[in-house]
Amino acid sequence: MKYDFLIVGAGLFGAVLAHELHAAGRRVFVVERRGAVGGNIRSEVRDGIPVHLYGAHIFHTSLRGVWDYVNRFVDFHPFINSPVANYKGELYNLPFNMNTFYQMWGVRTPAEAREKIASQRSAASGEPQNLEEQAISLVGCDIYEKLIKGYTEKQWGRDCRELPAFIIRRLPLRFTYDNNYFNDRWQGIPDGGYNGLIKNLFAGIEVSLGTDFLRNREEFARNAERVVYTGAIDEYFDYALGELEYRGLRFEHERIGTANLQGVAVMNFSARETPYTRRIEHKHFEPQNAALAEKPVTVVTKEYPADWCRGDDAYYPVNDEKNQALYEKYAARAASERVIFGGRLGEYKYYDMDKTVERALALAKTLTE
Repeated sequence: MKYDFLIVGAGLFGAVLAHELHAAGRRVFVVERRGAVGGNIRSEVRDGIPVHLYGAHIFHTSLRGVWDYVNRFVDFHPFINSPVANYKGELYNLPFNMNTFYQMWGVRTPAEAREKIASQRSAASGEPQNLEEQAISLVGCDIYEKLIKGYTEKQWGRDCRELPAFIIRRLPLRFTYDNNYFNDRWQGIPDGGYNGLIKNLFAGIEVSLGTDFLRNREEFARNAERVVYTGAIDEYFDYALGELEYRGLRFEHERIGTANLQGVAVMNFSARETPYTRRIEHKHFEPQNAALAEKPVTVVTKEYPADWCRGDDAYYPVNDEKNQALYEKYAARAASERVIFGGRLGEYKYYDMDKTVERALALAKTLTE
């Protein structure tokens, strides 16, 4: 055997795992289907602006060990995500907080906001049977109609009355004037984007880009003691048990000749009539860079939800009962393989970046003990 571990996929999970195995003295080889490392956190500098190619990525965590770990490789600058929702030209702060309630109803105190929401919840009586009823039972009609309904229907490609209630088990309501989207203790973005983090994680490790493991899996596997596969688990098994469902995304990047288009990094477009869900203005991810703010150009990205089909990049697993049951069948089959499945696609589960790092570190510890 030439290698101790072959890792399929050079995203964040694969990068952390590869680094830890390599640091422990294991011989590691990484193959990546795309033409660059970094997966969905990869960025690209355009007009001096680090552009998040696959949507907004803000690192946030309450796990001290994870925060300390990523800061070993790059410097993070503080960044608080404070998105704005745009409903047909009306602007509302997110997440739902006293600023939102004042903008929606003119209420000024938490008591007034609670009373207004309570008066609208009664529109959904009994046990919620779908997402619409669940959302109204939590936040009332106005917030649902303006800030949830259209956005959610675009995300899932289905009417809210056709979506299961469990998708929105809870909707956090803050009765304070606080636009910080995340509750985590540590929040930030690496200076210049995530490419430096990925580069440093892969330092000294052999990586083959533009390489499809599945086209020559037997030969690859013969050259390694163990394989860690971070791609889609159903694709690995040639969809033998059926096809898991995902939601896709399409990104449209645009260079605009203005210094500041929207005044915020992330603006959500919640009306169903607007085909994209978000517009990202990337220079606002670098608030510490005064020179960047003054540049007379900006780069924005419109994010379009899309139906997914084989061959497309898979972004969000559709974790309903049917798909979860199918995944469990694949997981049972995987248990008999000498391949380890990990990451968002390998485990058919959405992970934030900090949980991805945590999972990779835990697996590395298991594999090196």
